[in-house]
Amino acid sequence: MIPLRDDNPTRGTPWVSWAIMGGCLLTFLWQISLPGGQAQSAVYAFGFIPARIFGLAQLPADLVVVPAWMTLISAMFLHGGWLHLIGNLLYLWIFSNNVEDCLGAPRFAVFYLSCGIVAAAAQALPAPGSTVPMIGASGALAGVLGAYLVWFPRHHVLVLVPLGLFSQIVRLPAALVLGLWFALQLVAEFGGAKAGIAFRAHIGGFVAGLLLGPLLVRR
Repeated sequence: MIPLRDDNPTRGTPWVSWAIMGGCLLTFLWQISLPGGQAQSAVYAFGFIPARIFGLAQLPADLVVVPAWMTLISAMFLHGGWLHLIGNLLYLWIFSNNVEDCLGAPRFAVFYLSCGIVAAAAQALPAPGSTVPMIGASGALAGVLGAYLVWFPRHHVLVLVPLGLFSQIVRLPAALVLGLWFALQLVAEFGGAKAGIAFRAHIGGFVAGLLLGPLLVRR
């Protein structure tokens, strides 16, 4: 299912959500402007590498641009391709504005970054020696989806359902759309999917959103 929009209007302007989406887009445009070798080096320099965080591996000196802890943040703005970027931006566009509306801009910024960090930890802790860079907004985005599910389960989302040569646009409850999204992450992770996707990060970020959203919400 591909979400297209929801029926959930906002009261304010989601400045932080827009800034995050703009930052992801500008960072990706910078990535693709680099020559091939430099683009790959940027992923290692700014991506989150578990073994580097835990002191089990070091980067070559010429790739050390930021401290290891800072890659927890910088990795959230890097993406591995146009589909990776567009998918994350689409979900952010649909769901993050309402979550920011509930939290307010400052709390939403803290919430988003916290979910991204928890997602990175969920991916890294079972494999602390991994030297594979983790990049993308997906973990933090999963937190947004978790919080949206808590607050707006009965709102509806217009989704595109591909059916082979044909497609169908249907209106479904957010609880079904987001619940199915989370279930697919669980199936992929525990079913042994090997697609180069950080499913553990998605699961960790989603659970973080379920728990952190209600704690940070404006009274």
